[in-house]
Amino acid sequence: MARTGFQGTDAAQAVRPFIPALLIIGVQLVVFPAGLGPWSLGVISGLLTALVALGLALVYRANRILNFAQGDLGTVPTTVVVGLVAVTGLPWLVGAALGLVFAVVLGAVIEFFIIRRFARAPRLLLTVATIGLSQLLVVAGTLLPRWWGKTIFAAERLPDPFEASIEIGNQTLGGTEVLALVLAPVLMAGLALFLRGTDVGVAVRAAAERSDRAALLGIPVRRLQTLVWVVATVLSFCGVFLHAGIFGFGGASTLSPQALVFALGALVIGRMDHLPAIAASAVALRILEQGILVNNPSQPGRTYVVLAALLLVVLVVRRSGTRRIDTDAVSSWAAAEEVRPIPRELRSLTIVRVLRMALPLLALAVAVALPAVLSESQEFKAATVAAFALITLSVVVLTGWAGQVSLGQMSFVGTGAAVGAVATHTWHFDMSLALLVAGLAGAVVAVVVGLPALRQPGLYLAVTTLAFALASSNFLLNRAEQTWIPRDGLERPDLFKTYDLSSEAAMYWFVLGVVVLGFLAVAGIRRSRTGRTLLAVRDNERGAAAYAIPVLRAKLTGFALSGFLAAVAGCLLVHVNGSYTEQPFVVGESLGVFTAAVVGGLGSLTGAVLGALFINGGRWFLSERWALLPSAVGVLGVLLVAPGGLGDLLFRLRDAGLRRLARKRGIVVASLMADEGGDDAPAALKVAMPSAPDGKELVGAGEGTR
Repeated sequence: MARTGFQGTDAAQAVRPFIPALLIIGVQLVVFPAGLGPWSLGVISGLLTALVALGLALVYRANRILNFAQGDLGTVPTTVVVGLVAVTGLPWLVGAALGLVFAVVLGAVIEFFIIRRFARAPRLLLTVATIGLSQLLVVAGTLLPRWWGKTIFAAERLPDPFEASIEIGNQTLGGTEVLALVLAPVLMAGLALFLRGTDVGVAVRAAAERSDRAALLGIPVRRLQTLVWVVATVLSFCGVFLHAGIFGFGGASTLSPQALVFALGALVIGRMDHLPAIAASAVALRILEQGILVNNPSQPGRTYVVLAALLLVVLVVRRSGTRRIDTDAVSSWAAAEEVRPIPRELRSLTIVRVLRMALPLLALAVAVALPAVLSESQEFKAATVAAFALITLSVVVLTGWAGQVSLGQMSFVGTGAAVGAVATHTWHFDMSLALLVAGLAGAVVAVVVGLPALRQPGLYLAVTTLAFALASSNFLLNRAEQTWIPRDGLERPDLFKTYDLSSEAAMYWFVLGVVVLGFLAVAGIRRSRTGRTLLAVRDNERGAAAYAIPVLRAKLTGFALSGFLAAVAGCLLVHVNGSYTEQPFVVGESLGVFTAAVVGGLGSLTGAVLGALFINGGRWFLSERWALLPSAVGVLGVLLVAPGGLGDLLFRLRDAGLRRLARKRGIVVASLMADEGGDDAPAALKVAMPSAPDGKELVGAGEGTR
């Protein structure tokens, strides 16, 4: 009997990871019933999505990151195959073989020349680097058709590898569909056998579990990571290539978050590393998608609402991760280093006091004077960049302070834009009151979305917010689905019934004033108990709880404050644009804002401004040829040169100037000397300490940390 009990326990443990996928299928059967035809299409699409999701899982196990370039790793070699087969006329098998070779080389090159450069960087930076890598691969994919004299591949279609015609319901499966049904399971089984049955596979699993310990045991961790990226690229290529043969090359791109979110959702439901559960979840999600499309053919956006709701339910119901692997993954995402204040020995110097006041005032004066040299269209762009600085600040508060990773920040911005448009257009509120109402609405939505953070932080929350952003832009805040959102143009109401905001210059100055007030308010909160509480919870949640700090309330406060700022910026944006449209609030913009915050630096308020200027300003003020440079090569370059972001680089330059000033004045500042001395710093300090003026005790050694 005992043996039977143990067998029952083992069976339950084996089935448990697949329960979410089974429940998703149950929801489809009960709520969104569909015939065999849509089911067969969902299974095929799910198997191909599972290949992309398994590549995501492998990279996660090797590097503890979300690889947002996973779809593009397959799209680029697929573009090459389309050119070779559909344009040049090579046989399907030859083109597929060359594409496979290209995928192998691409994966190895990317890991060796890009990913390996971030080996010691926080995982948050490496994840953002994959966003930049995605943009770089997009540029490469758009340039490749020119080899064949084409601007884009639109009408080109891949032929079937062999003739076949199988009727399932209302669907006819051709050769490519049959190949997908056979090849995808074979690749999954081969991956399982490779990881479990070979010495290299066992080494990959060991390195994924604990890379530092594996290196001490003589396992070549870096070469194994290169192998992982090669395998992930091959899996992505197979999924995208077969998808292109079934749905056409235009529909094959997994570049878009709309497609990638299914693979990311399967990754979350499978707890990031359970490969069979991830594959089953991908198939279940695609079957559910087909069921929703059959029952709501005119409302495809409902798919993302259901997906976001499912992820929220899974994260709320599931027990919080207590595994060491989960704990390590969350802690390795710390990337925000606090900016060290000016050492107290130098604060009283006249030149330091003057510069601390003069430089911000000078920057503000330049910003105020910009309309004098800008055209009307450029004033519109400048107002937009200023609003995006406030959005980037909201990411700094949420991720840099509260330690919560949100990839759907533009959903909060969209909430503020929609509510703000209703407030001025329908309710005829003053602009000041509209900003307040929009901010409160954004705070409420952010708190609701942030509830899973109370149980599943880190990457789980990141994927959930990404799915919510898709649901917002495609359904919840889409004018085609929601009649309460104004469809007409918006007139800018006079501020306080007195100040005319109809001109672009006046609107720019108003936006600038609101942004400055937002930054001043956040700076005050940072110095208050609320700011210190957020940082304490971010750095050591258990330690903060031991000191009676309300951890749950602190997290939700971070979400509320971030949502308020983002929604206020959304209200500003919709009135700058003069109408509400969904385009500014799509998921791609959310990834761009998150990238801007990390590139600017999550450790300082100045980083929010620098990040917005670098990403958004560069995209809108540079010519079309160079517009993608800041978000592609620029992101990778900045993170390689300055891992702490542009703000960190700026403050390092400040410290270098302070160090030079201290030497010139003969003032000993232990913290600055420690930065310069590196390993020799202790000896330098021992020599310097006796020469301190008047024998006074040095007080700057431990003041502040980055």
